[in-house]
Amino acid sequence: MDSQAATVTRRARVAVTTIFLLNGLLFGSWAARIPAVKERLGVGEAGLGLVLAGIAIGALVAMPLAGWWSARLGSRWTTRAGLAGACVVVPLPALFTSPAPAFAATLLFGVAMGVLDVSMNAHGVAVEKRGTRSILSSFHAGFSFGALLGALASAVAAGAELDVRVHLALASGLCAFAGLFAGRALLPSDADSEDERPTLLVRPPRRLWALGAIGFACLLAEGAAGDWSAVYVEDALGGAPAVAALAFAAFSVAMTVGRLVGDRMAEALGSERLLRGGGLLGAGGVAFALLVGTPAAALVGFACLGAGLATMVPVVFRRAGSIDGMAPGLGLAAVSTMAYTGFLAGPPLIGAFAAVTSLPIALGLICACCGLVVLLAGSTTPSDIRERRLAHV
Repeated sequence: MDSQAATVTRRARVAVTTIFLLNGLLFGSWAARIPAVKERLGVGEAGLGLVLAGIAIGALVAMPLAGWWSARLGSRWTTRAGLAGACVVVPLPALFTSPAPAFAATLLFGVAMGVLDVSMNAHGVAVEKRGTRSILSSFHAGFSFGALLGALASAVAAGAELDVRVHLALASGLCAFAGLFAGRALLPSDADSEDERPTLLVRPPRRLWALGAIGFACLLAEGAAGDWSAVYVEDALGGAPAVAALAFAAFSVAMTVGRLVGDRMAEALGSERLLRGGGLLGAGGVAFALLVGTPAAALVGFACLGAGLATMVPVVFRRAGSIDGMAPGLGLAAVSTMAYTGFLAGPPLIGAFAAVTSLPIALGLICACCGLVVLLAGSTTPSDIRERRLAHV
């Protein structure tokens, strides 16, 4: 790689990291202020779950289109459009006091976030391929750090009783301003666009279903922590709003630290052992939080969950992009779509379970998801390595 190409790649890496961070900042700001949105709407857990379902529906509609746009036009254009849309729509759900228009707002929220999630990961893969090191985990660390900043700012805003509408509008404006500069440094549109017209819908091959199931379980747990951790501490445990916001902050701190060292941990331990250990840590942490039932225990438990989940998505995405006989983009698109389905379906699913049982019981679903990761962790090991292991048995 010549010096000019290396400079372009370095600038693109910084830009992608920044966009992941801004996405995390928007999500963290939203997630930590969901109790305030719930209060404005005057709904219970079931009603909130239905409103949050708009995010899942919108994203599931947008993700296949985002993959098609990224392949057809290049992920540079789609990433910039997704970030701009997210900055516009994130404050919208807080503007309403009745569920119907709030649902319409979360539907738009889901469309924008779905486009951004798919396209920024596609661009991150394109940047990683230009270098000689694995860096995908570092991009996800940027998202986690942004979510942490958003959660901490939300804790301050909640403690100061800042109107949630003003808070989310300020956060979106800041992200839009920063995104204008970051978007200019992304790789050119022809870096990952295809000359041939790509297929809009592709059925995932059978060998990717296990990877997709891991991604689904991991991101369902992550989405549930994002949308329900603050509600659990404030409503179920009686914690103050500022303390409730710190639950997601603890989760984000642990996930950020884990992702910063994730690439090195994967090389040292191997993907299978890393996922098994992470699944056990996450399940144990959430079980501890639910059984003890205090705000302090919840902070510890969600921190353990964040550490356990930290490296799962980068490991799964990297494996999906290295399936023998399959284009990396095809494998990544299939698995990421299944994975983000879990991320978006988790919050309304928790709300539905909470409506017929209780929120603490519903959050036990996170433990089940971590257990599923433990059971399926072997699918992240390439088949040739598994065959060599069996030969030595």
